[in-house]
Amino acid sequence: MNVIEASSLASPPSPLGPPVYAALDLGTNNCRLLIAQPSRGGFRVLDTFSRMVRLGEGLDRSGELQPAAQERALAALHVCARRLERRSVAKLRAVATEACRRARNGRDFLERVKAETGLVIEVISAREEVELAIEGCASLLEGRARRVLLFDIGGGSTEIAWIRRDGPHGRPVMAGYFSLPFGVVTLAERLGTAAATPEGFFRMVEEITERLLAFERIHCIAKEIGCGGVEMIGTSGTMTTLAGVVLDLPRYSRSLIDGVVLEADRCESALAALLTASRERLMRHPCIGADRADYLFPGCAIFAAIRRLWPVRRLIVADRGLREGIILRLMRKKGARMRTAAPGSGRGMRG
Repeated sequence: MNVIEASSLASPPSPLGPPVYAALDLGTNNCRLLIAQPSRGGFRVLDTFSRMVRLGEGLDRSGELQPAAQERALAALHVCARRLERRSVAKLRAVATEACRRARNGRDFLERVKAETGLVIEVISAREEVELAIEGCASLLEGRARRVLLFDIGGGSTEIAWIRRDGPHGRPVMAGYFSLPFGVVTLAERLGTAAATPEGFFRMVEEITERLLAFERIHCIAKEIGCGGVEMIGTSGTMTTLAGVVLDLPRYSRSLIDGVVLEADRCESALAALLTASRERLMRHPCIGADRADYLFPGCAIFAAIRRLWPVRRLIVADRGLREGIILRLMRKKGARMRTAAPGSGRGMRG
């Protein structure tokens, strides 16, 4: 999939041009919007929006979406609605994931969203969430391996897919998936400041590893890795942030992160260095910042557990996933005809 970026300030597309599609992802931690047009081999990004809303804050304890979390999410969704109004969107699909799946008042909140913003958001299953992530990342897998382990570290859960490819250019097919009931928000709330200590970090790694063993017993992924021909791909804010740290970037750059292949030992060295850093230093880091500092170690603990159980030597980092999968499905369903578009330059997207 060729993703061509364009400025979010570009003029609305001509009604005579390719149709415009939009995908909205309301997650446990973030609210994200992507607006795009078909182009050669993929799509051209017209506009993106991402805001950390922490919709799942307090959910693990109370079982409900908290009033303050709802207000943060609503504020972001109002921004999304205004941006959508500026475009002649042919088709929009808006989805909600783990927080709204779990919350007793999740459906009530989405009804309120519809009444206040006009946005109709559907709650999707963990399985569809994985399928969309695979579709969004598929082009990064072309010609690489016969088996792929894909993981997406979210705010309230982590989705893992075991993928097979029939032939060097075969379409990725999900052979199995697992929804781990841990994400960066749930773990951060459970451990608090202990999550940033070596003791708390390794306690998280141990617990997550135990949960993942059931999936390993079914699919024998470690044995496949030992035989070769398996690659790993990680799509999440945790992984794009870690990649920025590993590459020692002066600021986050999607063009340098999306699709980068990292040696696992470099990731582990970066993790070890981060564990000794103060919170203030993490907040000052150009690829972490204040918003992500509290969620970095829970996310890295999930990644460390995945790596412990499935020690692939290299991994692909994806700054794409569910939203891109939605856009591609919408274009395919509408039978959109791809056409060549001149590459643009603009703001990057970040998971």
